[in-house]
Amino acid sequence: VFFGSWGSANVPIPWKEVETKLFALNVVSEVVLQEGQAFDFSVIMQLVAVLSASRSEELKGFMHIVYRSLADVIGSYSKWISAFQTNARPLLLFLAAGISEAVSSNACASALRKICEDASALIDEPSNLEILMWIGEALEKRHLPLEDEEEVVGAISLILGSVSNKELKNNLLARLLSSSYEAIGKLIDGDNNHSLIHNPATYTQILSSATRGLYRMGTVFSHLPVPLPTNPAGDDPIFALLRVFWPMLEKLFRSEHMENGNLSTAACRALSLAIQSSGQHFVTLLPQVLDCLSTNFVSFQNHECYIRTASVVIEEFGHKDEYGPLFVTTFERFSQAASVRALNSSYICDQEPDLVEAYTNFASTFVRTSRKEVLAASGALLEVSFQKAAICCTAMHRGAALAAMSYLSCFLEECLASLLGYTTSIPEGSFNAMAIQVISHSGEGLVSNVVYALLGVSAMSRVNTSFNLKYAIFFYKKYKY
Repeated sequence: VFFGSWGSANVPIPWKEVETKLFALNVVSEVVLQEGQAFDFSVIMQLVAVLSASRSEELKGFMHIVYRSLADVIGSYSKWISAFQTNARPLLLFLAAGISEAVSSNACASALRKICEDASALIDEPSNLEILMWIGEALEKRHLPLEDEEEVVGAISLILGSVSNKELKNNLLARLLSSSYEAIGKLIDGDNNHSLIHNPATYTQILSSATRGLYRMGTVFSHLPVPLPTNPAGDDPIFALLRVFWPMLEKLFRSEHMENGNLSTAACRALSLAIQSSGQHFVTLLPQVLDCLSTNFVSFQNHECYIRTASVVIEEFGHKDEYGPLFVTTFERFSQAASVRALNSSYICDQEPDLVEAYTNFASTFVRTSRKEVLAASGALLEVSFQKAAICCTAMHRGAALAAMSYLSCFLEECLASLLGYTTSIPEGSFNAMAIQVISHSGEGLVSNVVYALLGVSAMSRVNTSFNLKYAIFFYKKYKY
């Protein structure tokens, strides 16, 4: 692809020609990789060396585009280029410099992730780890787009997760997140609250830093290996992070700052990823976690992220009998919130599609994962949520309608499976008795709403709607008396 005598120190490099060929090399990367015929990438590393050695004032204008194109090629051919130990350090330094430039940041962040995925064993060296830490510790000042920052933090976390020395791993993770801890600490520091209120510019900046810090923390959790249940908690780096993470997050959840939508979303995302990554380490914190989530939703009902995060909790721990009453209480608090109670027409459902999706998905998760005894004790809640879903399935908003219909399907499938497997009389207070009561009370409204969703102007899937209509008619005819 590259030819000519520009490799000589006495011949100026035709950068426009080089950029064109880099672009072409990137375009055909998929075909080249499929054919599996590796070629000499020394010229790529030569370009890396040239651009890395250039002064900042030389890398302006068109040179930023060359930098980006070279980063794209490195990302596309990362498995081949990073196969040699000697390439790791110059590649990391090249990408680290490019991340700080707006034109090349996305390409360099993506290439860094691919290099770390394909060459984790080669990068796991003290000098390379220091380069990664230098990149990570500088993120607070660089203000990258969130998607680029997530790529960078994910790449670094992937490498840190593979470090065999537990003490070193914990120290590096603490260094990576130190700026995040500091940003959140400034927000929840009680001594600063009064001054922040009277300084909107500073408060906005601190809010932004804390939000980014929470995104970084969530990304770190999502890229660390899930601990085995048999591993001692003290040996797990996730447990070490949780000891700092949860007390700080709980204090943040109980502050008035959570009125900010971006901060709430970032905090809920970080918590969801921490729960999914930490396994059983989080189980003892469930009462505090669900109390924070339900309380904050009641206080800030336009932030449906709290319901979505509670769904993650139920998904992970809904099978645990001892926490059944806690899950029921959480469901009840969500259902009694004014915004949820107001979902009594398709028009309102169309005005609040995110809330409809969050609430009905939570209800689906609750029904799917909870024990039958817990569901039997939740008859009143399930009846209310079932009736809400029957109304919401007529909404024009496709996402809201499909989420509502999915919950109806989930509930009816659970009922059908249980009732068909029961040949004796149905005892009072059982799941089957509750199911019959809910369907007999809600069947007529369900049938009419599902028929409307099938034949009306809403954007519902005909297959799902027809499926639920058959269920609804079957149950209503069988149990209406």
